[in-house]
Amino acid sequence: MNAPQTANLGKTPCTIITGFLGAGKTTLVRHLLENAQGKKLAVLVNEFGDLGFDGEFLKGCGIAGCSDEDVVELPNGCICCTVADDFVPALEKLLNRPNPPEHILIETSGLALPKPLVTAFNWPAIRSRVTVDGVIAVVDGPAVAEGQFADDPEALAAQKAADASVEHDNPLEEVFEDQILCADLILLNKSDLVDEAGRARVKAEIAEHLPKAIKIVETSHGKVEPALIVGLGAAAESDLAARPSHHGEGEHDHDHDDFDSVAVPLPAGLTPEELTARVAKAAEAEGVLRLKGFTAVPGKPMRLVVQGVGRRVGHHFDRPWATSEARDGRLTVIGLKGFDLKAVEAALAGA
Repeated sequence: MNAPQTANLGKTPCTIITGFLGAGKTTLVRHLLENAQGKKLAVLVNEFGDLGFDGEFLKGCGIAGCSDEDVVELPNGCICCTVADDFVPALEKLLNRPNPPEHILIETSGLALPKPLVTAFNWPAIRSRVTVDGVIAVVDGPAVAEGQFADDPEALAAQKAADASVEHDNPLEEVFEDQILCADLILLNKSDLVDEAGRARVKAEIAEHLPKAIKIVETSHGKVEPALIVGLGAAAESDLAARPSHHGEGEHDHDHDDFDSVAVPLPAGLTPEELTARVAKAAEAEGVLRLKGFTAVPGKPMRLVVQGVGRRVGHHFDRPWATSEARDGRLTVIGLKGFDLKAVEAALAGA
């Protein structure tokens, strides 16, 4: 992995990994942990909602050199909203360990704006100790190819001209744009699910949003050469002006008011295929964006992970259940404010 730039010597480099819901951020983090090449890494993972999924997915993963204490989870809100209360103390705790990490990976929630987090690296308590080595935006290739996070500017202009009362702001579009506008590198993930013409179209669409040339790397399952990610030496906290945002400097007014996150129980006694079918039906409910959770399967010692983004839902077994671990199935559902929770619960119940 590349050496840090001279100006940042003595500071612990941190890589911020941003990206929309289900883009593959956690898969990328796990890939980096598995290919650390002896470098001591730690992870700060942030969840939006009260059921920690991504942190649990990384903890107990059996990766050599990565213990549970190397994975710090910050649930209940995004770290760009709770910098003073959660992020800075968690970062200081990692740095103050007897054997501190050589590099810290920070996985934001899918709803987070990265620029306020980058700005936080200028806080007096940490600015002399850490630097933002780079901001990596993970993009869900198939989702963007399907037009889920991009509006037609001409159509919006026509609507505005016809009816000034129409609400034009798309919160998903704003979050998506802020994530790529802050990036030092963009990963076009799940590229194996998009044909060549589709990938070219997505790259062109992303480039239209960017005020400067940013490298876009195609990847599948988050598998990318670690040297492309770790060791960029960007010092992003000193380069804020080059990272435009929909929100003003130091401003963070979306506060996730456009989104809801609810944890609901998963039915017991189903096969993985039966459960996945019900979750897929739940994913069709109005306003649902992302579903992710764990459950137990009768006769199986392994924990079943089920997750979906858009209409794509899948499952896999990740690890054995711990002896003292409760096996009640829970699913986190993230959606637009006021999404149809009753339809989700009916689908999970098999109605």
